[in-house]
Amino acid sequence: MVTHVNRLPVPTVVHLHGGRTPASSDGHPIDFVYPPGMSHHGGHGGDSMVGDTTHGSREYTFPLGQRAATLWYHDHRMDFTGPSVWRGLAGFHIHRDEEEDGLGLPSGARELPLMITDRSFAADGSFRYPSIDPGLLHTPGVSGDYVAGVLGDTMLVNGVPWPVAEVDAVQYRLRILNACIARRLSLRLDPAPASASGFAQIGTEGGLLGAPVRLDHLGLAPAQRMDVIVDFSGYRPGTEVTVVNDFDDGPMGKVMRFVVGRPARDDFILPARLSTVERLTAEQAVTTRSFSFRAGEVRGGHGWLIGQRAFSPGHIAAGPRLGTVEVWRPRADFHRPVHLHLHPFQVLSRGSEGPGPFDVGWKDTVDLRPAEEVAIAIRFDGYRGTYVFHCHNLEHEDMAMMTNFVVR
Repeated sequence: MVTHVNRLPVPTVVHLHGGRTPASSDGHPIDFVYPPGMSHHGGHGGDSMVGDTTHGSREYTFPLGQRAATLWYHDHRMDFTGPSVWRGLAGFHIHRDEEEDGLGLPSGARELPLMITDRSFAADGSFRYPSIDPGLLHTPGVSGDYVAGVLGDTMLVNGVPWPVAEVDAVQYRLRILNACIARRLSLRLDPAPASASGFAQIGTEGGLLGAPVRLDHLGLAPAQRMDVIVDFSGYRPGTEVTVVNDFDDGPMGKVMRFVVGRPARDDFILPARLSTVERLTAEQAVTTRSFSFRAGEVRGGHGWLIGQRAFSPGHIAAGPRLGTVEVWRPRADFHRPVHLHLHPFQVLSRGSEGPGPFDVGWKDTVDLRPAEEVAIAIRFDGYRGTYVFHCHNLEHEDMAMMTNFVVR
C-alpha cells in the first residue's frame, strides 16, 4: 500500500503503469485526488466528473502479483496528463522476484535505470509547455502545431540534460524507459562495440524474455521499456560512447554518454535461457475486436478519437469476461503508442506480417505506425472492474484518444 499526498494547486491521479492493480487503485482518469480545500470541478464537454475522489491524499494498493518488471508511475488525470508528466509527475517502480534474482544479472552500481525525457525550459528555468489553459484546471489540450505532440529541445536522462556516466569495462544492465510525451526513440551506441550487436535485450514491459535477443539498435515509443545488457569490456579505457537517437539530429540526436574506465572483475555470464514465457495464440481467443485510432473533432476543435468517439467517462467500448483471451486489432492513421491498462499482451502480427523486432515478450504498449494495424492477444485475468486503453502520446490522450473497458 502506498499513500500519495497532493499539495499541488490541481487534482492528480496516480497510475502504476504496467501494474497488475485492482481497478480501485489503477488510477482511472476521474479518480481525482484533490488538494485540500479544492471543490470538485467540471469539464470535458459536460460529462459527469464524479469518480472515486478524495481530498489531500489517497492510499493505493499495489499487490504486484506479477513477474519482475520495469514499471513506472505517472499522473493520469483526465485531460491534463501531458502537462503533469511534463512537469515531473513520473518515476520508476522496479519490481523484482526470485526468478530474476536467480539469474545473477548485473546489479548495484552495474544496474542503471535510465528514464529518457525531452523537455523545454523558459529563461527562468521553469518548464515551458504550450497549454491552452496554463492553470491546468479548465480547458485541456494544446493548439496549433502542437496537437501532433509536444517535442522538447533538451534531452534529459533521470532529470539531467545530456549526462555523462563513468562505467567500468564490464557488463551493465540498463533499464531504459522512454518517458517522453510524444518523441519516439531509435537508440544505438556510437562507436559500436566490437561485438556484432550493441545490446542484448533480456526484458520488455512485462518482464523477462524467454531468451536474450541481440540488437544493434532499440526502438522505443513513448511509455515503452527495454531491459538490456551492454558489454563495455570491448572498448579501450577512456573511450567515450554516445547513446545516439537516430530519429533526430543535432542536439536531440544525442541522449547521453558513457566514459569507459579500466577493466574490472566481471563474473556475469549471460544465460542462454532467461525464463519460461507462455505464448498466446489467436486460436485461444473467444472474440476479436477492432479499434480505429484517428483524428477527429473534439469539443468543436481538433482532437483524436477511438472508434469514432472522443473519451467519455461513461462510455464502455468493450466488456471482456474474466479468464478469457481476446484478440484486439488497433489500427492507426498516425504514430500511435497504444497502452492497455492492467493486462499485458503479446503481439501476434503487424498487417500481413509477423511481429516486429521490438515486439517480443509480454508488452503493455505497442507502437503503431501510420496506416498500420496490429493484432494483439490479451488474457483478461486478475481483477474485474473498469480500466482504460489509450494512445500514450499524451497530447492525444488529453485530447480524447482514450476509452473504457470493463472486465466482467
